[in-house]
Amino acid sequence: MAMGLLNQVKGALAQINPSEIRELAEQRVRILVDASSSADYAEIEDYLAPANLSREKRLELARVLIRACDAHVAGKFQLVFAGPDVEIEEPWKEGHDAFRFSLERPERLVRRVLEARPELSLPLARLMPPFRQAVVKNTLHKIAGENAMFSIMTALPNVVPVLGSLPWMVGEFTSDTAVLTANQIRMAFLMAAASDRPVGFKEQRSEIGSIIAGAWGWRAGARELVSKIPFGGGIIPKAAIAYAGTYVVGLSLERVYRVGYGLTREERREAYDEALARGKEVAAGLLNKVKRA
Repeated sequence: MAMGLLNQVKGALAQINPSEIRELAEQRVRILVDASSSADYAEIEDYLAPANLSREKRLELARVLIRACDAHVAGKFQLVFAGPDVEIEEPWKEGHDAFRFSLERPERLVRRVLEARPELSLPLARLMPPFRQAVVKNTLHKIAGENAMFSIMTALPNVVPVLGSLPWMVGEFTSDTAVLTANQIRMAFLMAAASDRPVGFKEQRSEIGSIIAGAWGWRAGARELVSKIPFGGGIIPKAAIAYAGTYVVGLSLERVYRVGYGLTREERREAYDEALARGKEVAAGLLNKVKRA
């Protein structure tokens, strides 16, 4: 049974290319920083490049964050980060490729950039800690939600998932456990890329091994919850388990990539209980959405 699941996971993983994720995170980004004073320049730069960054990372960011006041500024810029008193001129468009920085609410810059330019989320996260924190958090919630939705779709009678909730998954449909596990491994690739860590099957074999080892643990009873009980009665618990299990995996991965070690057994248990309660709410909302479609 374990070998069967392993083969199914391998089949699902064939749809994921960690090299593409790595290349996306390493794409070149140049940002024009425009401010009306030296103090405003310093505030923007200190937020994006905090003092605890390594010298190597600071040198890399110096090639990414270019002051508009520097002589002979040239080349292509993907974004403009502007101080509060700077006039944004064409061809830049505020809210699309130009964004204002506020010392009182600096996190707004990160949120608005990620909302408007999600294709730049990985390279920005790899380079700058404020973006990293937001992208890792968003990835955790997104993948947990995807797995909850997938569990709902596979539990509904006479429904074969189109896999719209898992856009990376194409080709021959495999078992739900294999797909959910593969999506967690995809989450590990994305989180590592956002955290400026090595990405790949070989590079992340320890994390991947832990994810696969837990695949038939916390999900073992989930499939049994959906049988002949009334519509939705077993679907929500199953989806909530998929959400909670994925969420806890993501929390542990976040700590691994941030400080080098994951959650303790007790921390995992506490996090799972909290995520399960949240997962039931998420699952109920997703099920209602499916029923209305």
